[in-house]
Amino acid sequence: LKQRDRRENGDLGDELLQALSDIPAPTPFQRSGPTLILGSPETAEDAVSAVLHALRQRHWVVGLGVGSLHEPVPRDAQYLQGSALGHAQTAVDRAEHTGDRVPLSVVGPDMQLAGETEAVLRLLGQIVATRSIAEWAVLDLLTPGVRGQQKHVATELGISAQAVSKAVVRSAWVEEWAARPAAARLLKWIDAPGAVP
Repeated sequence: LKQRDRRENGDLGDELLQALSDIPAPTPFQRSGPTLILGSPETAEDAVSAVLHALRQRHWVVGLGVGSLHEPVPRDAQYLQGSALGHAQTAVDRAEHTGDRVPLSVVGPDMQLAGETEAVLRLLGQIVATRSIAEWAVLDLLTPGVRGQQKHVATELGISAQAVSKAVVRSAWVEEWAARPAAARLLKWIDAPGAVP
């Protein structure tokens, strides 16, 4: 993860690190230089969450490297070694120079699958990055897969249940969470030759 507009917006690293602090990771997300943040999420699902957290903030170039890491995986990012790290560095460089609205690149051993994964994550990233502050106020109080929580959120925010429902629909929140498993499955296949059905 690389901040792309540090001169204009100042250092936003601590803000992103706070957002990523709950994501399970053998190597927790941490600074790796003045504009870089590096980490190794525990699962593909955790990697998808990390990507979407970064894209939500709209100030980060996201490079996702898929591959192996030397065991034991260190807690300190400066000691990370393996193909995943090299792929991540390539991915950040690619994402930084594409000029796309969603600055994201996925690199791994199967570049066709990496490209397909990148496309799905970019669609999800576009959804996440274009949400309003008001929509996030609602969505941050919701738990995926739990029914009957919109009234509680409405009460907590002092708005109508109808306003909560409209925010959920307008933000494509249900669609995002329905698509996350597909993105995670594609990530797993990139590094698993012969696993694709």
